[in-house]
Formats: sequence, C-alpha cells, structure tokens
Amino acid sequence: MGNILNAGISGLHAARANLQTTGHNIANADTPGYTRQRVIQSTTIPQSTGDGFIGRGVNVTTVQRIYDQFLTTQLLQAQTQSSQLDSHYNQIKQIDNLLADPVSGLSPALQDFFSGVNDVAANPSSVPSRQAMISGAQALVSRFHNLDQRLTEMHQGVNAAIESSVSEINSLAKQIAELNQNILLAEGSAGGHPANDLLDQRDELISQLSKLVNTNVVKQDDNTANIFIGSGQSLVVGKQSMTLQALTSPENPQEITIGLVSGNNTVFLPETQIHGGSLGGILDFRSDSLKTAQNSLGRIAINLAQTFNDQHHLGLDLNGDLGTDFFSISQPQVYSFANNSPASSITAEISDVDNLTTSDYRFSYDGANYTLTRLSDNHSVSTAVVPTVGSPLILDGLSITSATINANERFLIQPTINSAKDISVNITDTAKIAAAAPIRTTSTLTNTGNATISQGSINPLPLDPNLQQPVTITFHSPYDGQFDVTGTGTGLPANNQVYTEGADISFNGWTVQINGQPAAGDVFTIEPNNNGSADNRNALLLANLQTQKTTIGSTASYQEAYSQMVSLIGNKTRELEVTSKAQANLVTQTEHSRQAISGVNLDEEAANLLRYQQAFQASSKVIEISNTLFDSILRIG
Repeated sequence: MGNILNAGISGLHAARANLQTTGHNIANADTPGYTRQRVIQSTTIPQSTGDGFIGRGVNVTTVQRIYDQFLTTQLLQAQTQSSQLDSHYNQIKQIDNLLADPVSGLSPALQDFFSGVNDVAANPSSVPSRQAMISGAQALVSRFHNLDQRLTEMHQGVNAAIESSVSEINSLAKQIAELNQNILLAEGSAGGHPANDLLDQRDELISQLSKLVNTNVVKQDDNTANIFIGSGQSLVVGKQSMTLQALTSPENPQEITIGLVSGNNTVFLPETQIHGGSLGGILDFRSDSLKTAQNSLGRIAINLAQTFNDQHHLGLDLNGDLGTDFFSISQPQVYSFANNSPASSITAEISDVDNLTTSDYRFSYDGANYTLTRLSDNHSVSTAVVPTVGSPLILDGLSITSATINANERFLIQPTINSAKDISVNITDTAKIAAAAPIRTTSTLTNTGNATISQGSINPLPLDPNLQQPVTITFHSPYDGQFDVTGTGTGLPANNQVYTEGADISFNGWTVQINGQPAAGDVFTIEPNNNGSADNRNALLLANLQTQKTTIGSTASYQEAYSQMVSLIGNKTRELEVTSKAQANLVTQTEHSRQAISGVNLDEEAANLLRYQQAFQASSKVIEISNTLFDSILRIG
C-alpha cells in the first residue's frame, strides 16, 4: 500500500508544481523580459521485484526557463545596431530639415545679397542701391549666424545626451552586478536550481543596456554574467561593476567624452571603442555629420568673406579711397591639449580659402618632427624645423606659422568651425562700397591711329603701392612698331617696347591691352580714377563672384558648395532612414522568433491548467484508492 500512496503523493506534488508554474506564467504574460517556465520531471527509481521493476512515482527535478541563447544574443546585436542607426537618423534629420528649408536656408539669403550687388553694379552712384546691398549683406550674415547657432545647440544637445547615457549605463551596470550577486546566493541556497525570475530580470537589464551601447555577454560557470561594452571594455565582472564618467575632452573643451574610473584615476576611452546603441549613434552623429555640417557652413562663410574682401580691395569707393574689408572673418580655432605646458602655443592661419576642407587638424611634435595631420583621413605633412612665417607648414590651405611646443605635445585646429558664427559686415557707410575701379585709361584726342586701349584690370592682391601713379604710353614718331613708357612706378620698362596687338601690358599692379593699329605719336594714359562715382567696373566683378568657382579647390561656387553640403546631408539622412527601418524590422522579426519560443501563450497555458488540474485530481484519486485498499486489509485482519 505504501508504494501506491507514495506514487499518488509524488503525482500530487508534481501536478501542484505544474499548476503553480502555469499560474506564474499566466500572471507574468505581460511582464517585460519574462521567459516562460516549465517543470522538469523525472521518474522515481523503480522498485525491483520478482515481477520486474515497479514504478514508485515522479520527481520534480527543477523549474526551467524556455530560453534560446542564440536568439537572445542575436536580438541583443540587432537591438544595438537598430538603436545606433535610429539615434543617428533622429539627429541628422534635424540638420537636413534646417539646411534644406527653402525659406530659412542659406540659398535665398545668398541670392538676395548678390541681387543687391547687381543693383549697385547697375546704379553705382545710387545711395539706396548701396544701402540695399549693405542690408542684404547683414541679412546674409544673420542667416549664417542663425544656422550656426542651431548647429551649436545640437552640439550642446549631444553633450547632454552623452552625459545622460553614461549615467544610465552606470545605473544598469550596478543593477546587473547586484543581480549577479543575488543569483549566486539564491542558486547556492537552492542547491543549484536556477533562479529563473532573477535571470529574467538580469536579461531585461542587459537588453536595456544593449540599446545604449554595444553589449557582449559572457556567461560564467556559476551562472553570473560578465558584460563587455563597445570594443571589449569590461563593464561588469561578477558582482563588481565599473563606472563610466562623462568628462570634458582633453583635446576639445567644447566636447564631452567618456572616461573609465579606475581607482583614483580616470582613463579616457577613445570614441572608436564606444560603438553601437544610442550612445554610439550620438557619437557617430557628432563626428561624421554635425562637425562636417558646421565646418562646411564655416567654409562657405570664410570663402565668401575672403574672396569678396579681396575683390573689394581692388576697387575705389565714393571717397576716392581703395576698398577695405567688406566682411570681418575669424582665424582658426586652436585648442591646446590638456597635458600641454601652459607656455606652449602655435599660430595657425588660413593661407588659401579655396583649398580648405571640412576636416579638423592636429599639430604635434614628437621631439624630432613637427607634423600637421588631417583628422578625416590621417593624411599628414611633416618638417624637422620649427615652422615660421617665412617657412610655414601648410596643408589644405591651413598654415602653421609659429610653434612653441615641447616633445609629445599636440594641438587641435579647427580652421572653419567659427567662421559662420563670427562673420560680420565691416561696412555701414554706403560711400565706402568700392564699386569703381581705381584706375582709368584714356586715349589722347589727337591720336590719329585706330588703336584703342582697354579699361584695364587690377592684378590680384597684394596691391602695388604705385597702383594709381599716372603712366603714359607713347608710340614712336616716326612709327616703327615700338612705344615708350613714362611715369612713376617701380620696374617700369625701358623705352623701345615692341607693340603686339592685344598683348597684356602690365605695370604698377594693373594690366591693359591695346588693340588696333596705332599711328606715330599716339598717346595712351593710365591714371587715377578721380571722380569715378558712376564707375561700376569693380561692382561688376563683385557680382560675378556669385557664379565663379572659388570653393572646394575651384570646383564650385558659393551656391554650389552649399548645394553639395545639403545634398551630402540629405543623402546620408535618406540612407540612415532606410537602414534604420530595415534594422527595426529585423529586431521585430528576431523578437517574434524569440517570443515564439520563450513567450507566454495564454491559450496554451489555459490548456495546461486543465491538464494539470486533471492530473492533480487523478493523483488524489490514487491516494483515495490506496487508503480504501488499506482499510480493506485492516478489516480482513
């Protein structure tokens, strides 16, 4: 009778365990991260008899999670990539919307400004036209400022997001380490049975962590989990968690970077080691998209200002003075590395705005060579001697003209980062717009030949100090195909110059051409353009700058450079949108696959309730029959 009773009791115990586990599954059907559980059963060792082995019931071995490690790992990797792409996309689409806006973008402001320049070229003596040109310039500068301010706000938002992410990562790491300890204690006190609910809680925290940063999980024999982030930096080892810290970058004080606290020291982690998750997406956005956009905008601003200033210097204003800077522009931003000596310094200048790139640069000294490196692709140039004004170190239009630097020190240089922020209009007086050319050419009324002299053009900067000194060209009499040059200036040629029709004649910083057939004694004069208020020659050249290819290595105009910038951001935004949606679909599919195995199916659990209820009732019946048989035996006795 005892064996029958024990079998019934073991069945009752197994049915109760299954009923409790099924109820637990149903109760947690909507609990985030919960994994369906099942009771693992095995038969009790049977009793050997002459009639064979007679069973003695069932044992409950343990309660097990329905868990697929491969799908879980696959889901973590899909989640971290999805979060990275989604984070980058959500940020970059703000830049795309900002730059491509047909009203608030740069294009309409550029068009309005050059419309004002063309109006001055058409009416050089008109004060209202000149005032409209200045107003258009101020509106253009304001548009540069507004766009740069918005990009700067995004940069500040990135810094705040990094700080928030680091704080959240530290919190999750601490909780995972605590759960490792609790799992170790719980399973130790339970004879090694898995602490299923604690394991679920830990997996859910790891899942949340993977959405912040790339996460690799290494399970240990004691069922604890070591967590590594990024490119392999340990975050949780057993019951110990490491602490990350958001710190000001030692290279760029405007940026927040990430360090690892190790005892009393903090080690800066290279951003290349932090990838995946929303944190990786934010860092990618800052380095690949935001910096490029702000540098590109600055490159357009400094190129516009410098080329416009250069041409303006070649003109004459209403006061009879040579043109001054129309725009004010900034110098490159230079940051000294945090460990540099306070006495160390360098001087960086823009030597060629046409060749500027959108990259940042690093200047360093290793004790033997001075090196200037373009950070976008690590291309560099070096010299063994200290750069000077006379012998600068030049790369991409950036020049290092002096350096006081110790071995193993370095500087970060951002040639264009502040150009859009700092550009300003330097002229408020309409009379100071240099619309006229500083010289004029004339033919003597007594000339008898049909030769004519061109209006003349001013050679590129620097201006010759004798630019406005009068010069006379007189053809020999009798005519022999030669002419003499007289006047004030340096390097004026000797007499008896051979005349070639249409050839350049260049002295004192100007160039003229004479066409046609001169006669004996014909005289041509180049002299100061006094009272040239109606002269529009320099204004026409200023207006022509709108379509000239003065940027990106003489391959694009201002508008084309801006269009390329907008196109680059737009293409990147579209690419991220497509890949982000595709990755999100992959996450959904992987999650469905995992839920098909590990998720709670309420229909199945409802069926199990009936099944285990019947098993419980059947086991109870076995116990009842055993008791009845025992009573019958007692009555016989």
